[in-house]
Amino acid sequence: LGMAAPAALQRSVVSPAGRHTASLIFLHGSGDTGQGARAWIKQILNQDMAFQHIKVIYPTAPARPYTPMKGAFSNVWFDRYKICNDCPEHTESIDSMCQNLTDLINDEVKNGIAKSRILIGGFSMGGGMAMHLAYRFHQDLAGVFALSSFLNKDSAVYQALKRKESALPELFQCHGTADELVLYSWGEETNKMLKSLGVSASLHTFPNLNHELSRTEIEKLKSWIVKKLPVDAPKGN
Repeated sequence: LGMAAPAALQRSVVSPAGRHTASLIFLHGSGDTGQGARAWIKQILNQDMAFQHIKVIYPTAPARPYTPMKGAFSNVWFDRYKICNDCPEHTESIDSMCQNLTDLINDEVKNGIAKSRILIGGFSMGGGMAMHLAYRFHQDLAGVFALSSFLNKDSAVYQALKRKESALPELFQCHGTADELVLYSWGEETNKMLKSLGVSASLHTFPNLNHELSRTEIEKLKSWIVKKLPVDAPKGN
């Protein structure tokens, strides 16, 4: 019989204007929803983050007890013992969510989208989740982005990369220097660590930006997305 399959994640989707040849999965921050993240970006840009050929998917994390909130239920991708970069990771909850998100990736593959035409990333905890998913389980994705995110000091991601020889997805990272929740230094350390393990990673610094998104940042992200997922996909995928 085995385990019951995880329920499909609820998602908010921005369809491409033209032919769908690539997909982007955006993971919200802790306590938010897919719809919330989409609305937040829409408010910043005065329009949806939309593309001619890329389907944008905003899944919602299922509610679960969240330790930093004294066990209250929250929409989080995984649990944390606390919000710091030198405590152990809650690997059990991270790994079970990687399974859920793998189902989401597989749905796109079933729709005829090659994994090399799928990007995954997110804000804060969503970016952390994306790094686990891509660098531990899906190293053939087009790329990863992490906005105001970090990995814990001896993250399972680092352990996985120590054993890997193949080409890795590029990382696009952004972080505000005024972030009081996820310190800029945590993001910087994550970037250095991933680079030392062979990831091609950029870190875009936003002075005076707290734990939030900015218009300049999203515009930069959009340019990077189109660079990683150009319109004319190579034929025969």
